[in-house]
Amino acid sequence: MQDRHQYQTTIEWTGNTGAGTSHYSGYERSYRINEENKPEILGSADPAFLGDKHKYNPEGLLVAALSSCHMLWYLHLCSGAGIIVTAYKDNATGVMVETSNGGGQFIEVTLHPSVTVKESNMIDKAIELHKKANELCFIANSVNFPVRHHPKVAVK
Repeated sequence: MQDRHQYQTTIEWTGNTGAGTSHYSGYERSYRINEENKPEILGSADPAFLGDKHKYNPEGLLVAALSSCHMLWYLHLCSGAGIIVTAYKDNATGVMVETSNGGGQFIEVTLHPSVTVKESNMIDKAIELHKKANELCFIANSVNFPVRHHPKVAVK
């Protein structure tokens, strides 16, 4: 039997400035994301779509979801393989293209993890485990575009 996991998130639009959506530029794209027992996340559209540049947007959150899923799998795999990671930082990037009908889609996300390991003899295996983390990541397995990774591993 397969384990099933369910997730519940509440999204509430907070951008009604008084006239609802009566005019395309007359409302804010602001919203809040809530999950039980977690801090609220303030979101908006990408600034290219009249959003607030100071708030998270769905496109950035998708890139963050891919990056964090990869990191968590990677740390798990390293722990099991005896690779001692002492630091991890990823500057992930995503490319979305707009389509002629006004929609759009991501065509790729690239992860750029910078990893620090405890000893130099761990570097090769530390690099290799990124491939396995990508194969196991729940989010990467759920998207229809490539998720690439270009890791750098150093010793501290």
